[in-house]
Amino acid sequence: MIAALLLSTVAVAADAPDPMAIPPTIRAMLDAAMASGDENAVNTIVKYARVADPASGDASLKLASEWKEVRARERNERLREASALELWTGRIEAGGFASTGNTQVAGITGAANLQRESLNWRHKLRLQADYQRNAGVTSREHYLAAYEPNWKIDDRLYLYGSAQFEADRFFGYRQRYSASTGAGYNALRSPSLTLDVELGPAFRYTSFTDGRLQSSPAARGSLDLAWKLSSGVTMKQNASAYAERFNSTVSSNTALAAKLIGPLSAQVSYTVQYESAPPEGRVSTDTTSRASLVYSF
Repeated sequence: MIAALLLSTVAVAADAPDPMAIPPTIRAMLDAAMASGDENAVNTIVKYARVADPASGDASLKLASEWKEVRARERNERLREASALELWTGRIEAGGFASTGNTQVAGITGAANLQRESLNWRHKLRLQADYQRNAGVTSREHYLAAYEPNWKIDDRLYLYGSAQFEADRFFGYRQRYSASTGAGYNALRSPSLTLDVELGPAFRYTSFTDGRLQSSPAARGSLDLAWKLSSGVTMKQNASAYAERFNSTVSSNTALAAKLIGPLSAQVSYTVQYESAPPEGRVSTDTTSRASLVYSF
């Protein structure tokens, strides 16, 4: 029994990277990067350490790999044990807007984008409202609420469900409900650039301001792009399309955010919404320009 324990201890010690095999300067940089939790910095140090000192390259790589494995285990355990109210991240926006198309006004806007990342699931919640009232008359009123759960098949491929509610009587509909399910794929993934694409069947129900009711199967596609232009500037592009028998919709939102201080950013965005068959008296395209403060958490 004692002999087996000694042999096991010797084997573990033999497999462990020898700290003395890594030059002090490289080890100090690795320790600092690992202490900060910056995996990209750790990868960069290991990459150049193997070029600068090939003799210690394997020891540096093994030390970094073991650190990543420990982090992954801790992360997975944290995700498994978290309650439904934990792990939420997101952005809250408040600001003003100017629109053209069916209404040409300026007013106030607010939005919230929340996301919860768990081991096997991702949940997305989006809320948005634009409102303008002048001399007792409402001239702009747009509301949107959307919820999307994702079930992760692997680290890139996932299945999604989507439920969305919209109301915009100035565009000609009092209520519009959309439901969809399908597949999504993380097509691009790097520290500075990510791209998710989704495609699947859908169903839409619309209550128009003229009293008509309309329901139809549809096809839905979307893309979600985030591009970190610099340490403090990010560009985002979100677009979606519903193709159906009666009326097809394409919407696009382009946003540029610049970090101000702490969790606060300044953001400008431009939204385009196109309806192929709007109600009589409405134009096909609405555009909305927004400027807002964004709080991230």
